[in-house]
Amino acid sequence: MKNYQLFADYHTHPQGHRVQRYAQGLLQPWADSARRSRLIDIAFTDHDRYHAGIDFDEIDRLRERNPDLRIRAGIELDNDPIHAAAGRKWIEKHWDKLDFVLGSVHFLDRADQMFDSVPEGAAQFEGRNVDALYADYFRRVREIVATGLVDCLAHLDLIKIHGHRPGGEIGSLVDETLDFIRARNLAVELSTAGWRKPVKELYPGDRIIELAIEKGIFFTTASDAHSHAQLGDEFPSLARKMANFGIRQVCVFEKHNPIQLAL
Repeated sequence: MKNYQLFADYHTHPQGHRVQRYAQGLLQPWADSARRSRLIDIAFTDHDRYHAGIDFDEIDRLRERNPDLRIRAGIELDNDPIHAAAGRKWIEKHWDKLDFVLGSVHFLDRADQMFDSVPEGAAQFEGRNVDALYADYFRRVREIVATGLVDCLAHLDLIKIHGHRPGGEIGSLVDETLDFIRARNLAVELSTAGWRKPVKELYPGDRIIELAIEKGIFFTTASDAHSHAQLGDEFPSLARKMANFGIRQVCVFEKHNPIQLAL
């Protein structure tokens, strides 16, 4: 079996969990960490609620300082009921400056709390019909896709984060969503973040990966790093997983155009 070297991380958060204005002091450590991790292509995808911190001129300066790296300007569009409208408006305004937009769902029926908060978010599942929650979650994923403002879906089965599983086969719950994604030529990320969460499982799970392969969906590779030390986290394990599935290409983006590169 070929030992793949993964070279792209397409889910990173230089600002972490608060607005921090882009500057070389904030961004250069990410470039340095990419180099140490043998990455050559990274996308900055801060949460859309922190869009005020994004500075395209600073990204250009970082590119000039690090010509050996491909540094993509991106953002993560959430379904945050408070901030999502402003996020969509910002993305529409800056679409031509962006290379890559992730779409994600972190909110179910509570506007004041992300369901994936650990451990607090687990309470949103107590006494609830898990199959119905899964169906509602994937409906919200399709709504994000339908905005026409995303290139790739982040942590596609994030709903499993606390370990809650549907009673039925996951394929029947996700199939419509995968068709929705494929019809729009969008990608799905393979995210190592799930291995750091209570579920201790890659996002998405094996069955969803199998179905995505059958449908011809492209994959990006992602760590969901909220610090530069997490960049490329668990990528050797991800490389082995991809090899086991026979995934021999990874998708990168330039000005929203998907490019399939051989591993």
